[in-house]
Amino acid sequence: MGYVEQMNIVGDIEAGSQAARAKFSLHGPEEDFDPRTTAHRGDLADIALAGKLFAPHYAEALPMRCAAPKAMIRKQSGKDHEAVSELLHGEDFHLLDVVGDWAWGFCDHDGYVGYLPVHALQHQRKTAQPTHLVSARAALIFLAPDVKAGVIKRLPMGAKLACSEPSECGNFLKTGKGYVHVRHVQKIGTKPVFDGTNSAVDFAEQLIGAPYLWGGRSGDGLDCSGLIQMVLGLTGQSVPRDADQQLKAVGSDIADDDDLRRGDIIFFPDHVGIMANDKQIIHANIHWMQVAIEPLSDMIDRFDADVEEPVLARKRLG
Repeated sequence: MGYVEQMNIVGDIEAGSQAARAKFSLHGPEEDFDPRTTAHRGDLADIALAGKLFAPHYAEALPMRCAAPKAMIRKQSGKDHEAVSELLHGEDFHLLDVVGDWAWGFCDHDGYVGYLPVHALQHQRKTAQPTHLVSARAALIFLAPDVKAGVIKRLPMGAKLACSEPSECGNFLKTGKGYVHVRHVQKIGTKPVFDGTNSAVDFAEQLIGAPYLWGGRSGDGLDCSGLIQMVLGLTGQSVPRDADQQLKAVGSDIADDDDLRRGDIIFFPDHVGIMANDKQIIHANIHWMQVAIEPLSDMIDRFDADVEEPVLARKRLG
C-alpha cells in the first residue's frame, strides 16, 4: 500500500467519522459487550454501534482484504504487543482507523477486533473475489503451470485466493499472480473427501507437527482454538475464535454414558481439542509446543491436582 493510498484511506475514515457524529447519539443505557468482538475503543467505535455504545467518534468501516500471506492481529498497535488472532490471505477486514503503520478494525469472518500492519491490506475493489481456499497444509504459487517452475509465494492452510479455470495441463489453476496446484485448494463452499470420509479430523491430522503459535490460525502455526476454528471452517462450519466462545457455540453435549468418537470436541479450562478416535485427542498445545496427537488420559493427567474438573464439556457436531 502506497503513501497516497494510505492517506486516502485515512481521509475516507475521517469523513465517515464526521458523518457519524452528525447523525448519531446514544439514547438509554449502554449495552454489555465483549471487547474481543465489539469494535469500540476509548475514542472511536464502529458506526453500527451508534445508539448502543457511547464513543466520541464513530466511523464507517472500509472494506479491505488481506493481500499478505498472513498477518497477526494484536491488542495494540506495535509488534511488541500481544497477538490475539491472525488474518489470512484473501480474508476480509473492516478498517475503522489507521494509526501510523497499523490498521484498526475487525475481521469479517468472526468479528474479532484488533490491529494489524496496514500494508497487509488492500481495498476490496482492487482485489478479486476469492473463489478457492488452501486445503493442504500449505500451497505454493508457481510462476508457470509446472512443478519445476519458480515459486512466487507460499500460502498457508486456510488462505483464500481467486482462481480461474484449470490450465491446459489440467493440474493447475491460474491465480492473479501465478498458478496453484489443484490438489492444494478447494472451491469455497465445497467439502473435500479423504478416502471416502469428510471430516474436520482429516484436516487436523494434516496439521500434526505444526508449531504452536499464540494467536495463530493457519497451517504455519496455531493455538488450540485456532486449530478448531480452522479445521471446522474448512468443512463449512463457521465458529467463533476463542475456546470459551466455541464452548457456547459448537455442537451439542454428549451424554455421560456415551463413548467418545472421531470428531468430538473436548473443552478444558482455557483449552480445546478434537478427538481422533475414542481414546486420542489432537490439539495445539504449549506442553509439546506443536499440534500433537496423544491419549486423552495423558493430557488430563497433566492438569494440576487442584483442577477438580479438567473436562468442562464434551461436544458432538451435528
